[in-house]
Amino acid sequence: MSKFATAVKRLVLGRPFRSDRLAHTLLPKRIALPVFASDALSSVAYAPEEIFLTLSVAGLASFTMSPWIGLVVVVVMLAVVASYRQNVHAYPSGGGDYEVATVNIGPKAGLTVASALLVDYVLTVAVSISAAAANIGALVPFVAEHKVMFCIGGILLLSAMNLRGIRESGSTFAVPTYAFMLGIFVMITYGLYRTLVAGEELKADSAGLQLAQDNEHLTGLAMVFLVLRAFTQGCAALTGVEAISNGVPAFRKPKSRNAATTLLMLGTIAVTMFMGIIVLARETGVVLAENPAEQLLNAPPGYTQDTLVVQLAETVFSGFAPGFFFVTVVTALILVLAANTAFNGFPVLGSILAQDRFLPRQLHTRGDRLAFSNGILFLAGFAIVLVVAFDAEVTRLIPLYTVGVFVSFTLSQIGMLRHWNRLLGNTEKPPAPAERRRMRQSQSINAFGLVMTGSVLVIVLITKFLAGAWIAIVAMVAIFGVMSAIRKHYDRVAEELRKDDEMPVVLPSRNHAVVLVSQLHRPTLRALAYAKATRPDVLEAVTVNVDDADTRKLVSEWGKKGFKVPLKVVESPYREITKPVLDYVKRIRGDNPRHVVTVFIPEYVVGHWWEQVLHNQSALRLKGRLLFQPGVMVTSVPWQLKSSEKAYDRAGRERPAAGDVRRGLMGSSTSERGQ
Repeated sequence: MSKFATAVKRLVLGRPFRSDRLAHTLLPKRIALPVFASDALSSVAYAPEEIFLTLSVAGLASFTMSPWIGLVVVVVMLAVVASYRQNVHAYPSGGGDYEVATVNIGPKAGLTVASALLVDYVLTVAVSISAAAANIGALVPFVAEHKVMFCIGGILLLSAMNLRGIRESGSTFAVPTYAFMLGIFVMITYGLYRTLVAGEELKADSAGLQLAQDNEHLTGLAMVFLVLRAFTQGCAALTGVEAISNGVPAFRKPKSRNAATTLLMLGTIAVTMFMGIIVLARETGVVLAENPAEQLLNAPPGYTQDTLVVQLAETVFSGFAPGFFFVTVVTALILVLAANTAFNGFPVLGSILAQDRFLPRQLHTRGDRLAFSNGILFLAGFAIVLVVAFDAEVTRLIPLYTVGVFVSFTLSQIGMLRHWNRLLGNTEKPPAPAERRRMRQSQSINAFGLVMTGSVLVIVLITKFLAGAWIAIVAMVAIFGVMSAIRKHYDRVAEELRKDDEMPVVLPSRNHAVVLVSQLHRPTLRALAYAKATRPDVLEAVTVNVDDADTRKLVSEWGKKGFKVPLKVVESPYREITKPVLDYVKRIRGDNPRHVVTVFIPEYVVGHWWEQVLHNQSALRLKGRLLFQPGVMVTSVPWQLKSSEKAYDRAGRERPAAGDVRRGLMGSSTSERGQ
């Protein structure tokens, strides 16, 4: 079974990488862009649509506000991109917002940012994969009918690809990401050329539909509230920007400069596509409804509302089916691959938090492909739970989405302002005039970013709290509490294990060795011989009487062999093994804390998984209970069965890794087996 599992693992993940291969996994800018920016780039496929869907409640007239809402979103996005360019230069270690907030505001602020980012990364995967299902469903009805299963399969596929390593997954995702950018730019350019330059009248299939309008309730403050909510929905386009600041260590040198350049490219491309889609949607008269069945007054029977990108592609490339299919397919692909941003950001952040003892230490180590495998698996599991819980509906997931990212944005900007204030106020080593001007400029950028992101955060909390944002807030609070508890546990264990230099090392006053015996066979003889070799103060063999006939037979054989080690029989009226042994060990140790009891347990070493089921179960249960007994040492004495030797030979015949023969590793293994 283990051989089969290893073969499957190698087939899916590939051969393991040596630790000194880590430098070869670093990313150039052309690969880093699709790896870290796919989420922000792909959000243009659904963020503009969310603006229209939200405004649809107020009727068609409200769609005229969409370009102005889009412009405000663009201002916020440019402010965030400019701010994070300062972040990656000031804090290139990969801690991102978490490090900025921790260093400049305090550990609690850093932990708040970490909680928000962890929630946001999980939502990134869930939202992106759900949006992909909606787009593919426009072409493949089967996907539309089974969105949840499609999303689960997509998440598992992405996990497998990322487990192969950052560079491998980045190379795989580069082509679809660049194809998406090409398809969207061609669609926007060609569509605007046909409408604005050639003077053609391009109208979407939905252009003639009428929307029901709630004029009674949407007046005054209610209309303002609706516009603000549409703005916050559009701000989903900003998600993913922070991933680059967490991924700086994955860039090639010079890391900070390459990361800042990638951020600039991301901002330019995302802003252009975002506004281009909104303008093109207005020119073609696309009509979208949050609830088509109730809001569309003159929809034909059986009308199915396609996504905004699908409608635009169908309109712009009317009469040219390859163009429509290309845009639709690459949009679906980029939405699937957009989750890759989270698969790179979440494991890195998890590793940093684990290093700081806020998460389990298993998240800190890299897997055999030099990726943070445990973090990838954690992210996939949580995202699948969300997809199932919200039925893979993008509109239901979006309200949860922007809360976490704007919490991290805002706290990060506050931290950067404190960072610049500290440097500018350094009296021991004041900065030079030119450096001071540069710091002031950076400080101004972060101040403007704080105003923008803080305003959006307040609006998000006001407009989305009852719509689902409270779920994200509760999740952040819960994660904050869990991470604080984990840190307290690690601190408590470290304090308990810390060596007191004033306390002398006390040797055990008495070592009482016990060899457990079930039958008089070769494993028992080996355990008995090994116990003698340790030279304990007292050595005895113990058997538990669960069957009178077997026990009498064992005692008789023991006497015939003439062992000097006494065999004691522990009664078990309820035919139980574990409890009688525990009680006997407790009686031996007594109340003296310097007494030690060493229990030797013969144990079979088997070569197949099904043999493990047939053997060692009593030993495993007994070891598990004895580990909780103070002053008790447990020693397993292995006995290799024939099947384990065959398994060892099979392992020895494995194909050597590159360099193993030259270094003599395979030769030494062969000679040892020959001996």
